[in-house]
Amino acid sequence: MTNIDAAKVEHLFSHKAGYRFARWARPIVPVVFGVNDDTLAVMKTAIAQTVAVTGGKIEEMDPELGTNFMWFFCKEWSEIGGIPDLDKLVPNIGDMTAELEKRNLNSHRIFAFDEEGAIKLCVVMVRIKNEMADIPVHVLTTGETFFALALWGPEAFRDTNPIGMIEETGAVMVRPEYASVLRATYDLALPNVADDVSHAMRVAPRAQKLYDDLQNGA
Repeated sequence: MTNIDAAKVEHLFSHKAGYRFARWARPIVPVVFGVNDDTLAVMKTAIAQTVAVTGGKIEEMDPELGTNFMWFFCKEWSEIGGIPDLDKLVPNIGDMTAELEKRNLNSHRIFAFDEEGAIKLCVVMVRIKNEMADIPVHVLTTGETFFALALWGPEAFRDTNPIGMIEETGAVMVRPEYASVLRATYDLALPNVADDVSHAMRVAPRAQKLYDDLQNGA
């Protein structure tokens, strides 16, 4: 039986500057660029299923931004820098893509936050190259969506993959332990933003209860 304690939650949201948690405080409205219609259909399903882990659902319109969960696919990072008006959304886009190329990274996420510090926008950029080209689209989408639903620490998943696959069916899902933590952080009694480890102490018992219920079929 997995034990979800405060130390485990603290690790998931630990950053260089200390504990920091943020979640979305508004409906999530995705839009995808650079894929065909068949791929888009698979992605929409995977995004919706992963967002549902939080207890929420995707919507058609953000009243302030229109869309707030933007996906860009490319074969080379230089293509991203050439997208019209993207530099207005992502400052220094040229320098950023050059750094991604230098580090040979295949994905990158950029967050924007509201005045309170809650997530209001996420831009996901994916380069379909090398090993990334071999990842099934529903697996990639589930993972990238999960990583966008909270401000996870940079070392949170260094030694583990929060996404699993049921081999018999090919179904992809957030592993129960991490689904329970994510769902617990979206408890309406908890804040959208936290920078104190007391938050982890509040999340942990909620996550443990959710996990136990999942294991017991409740």
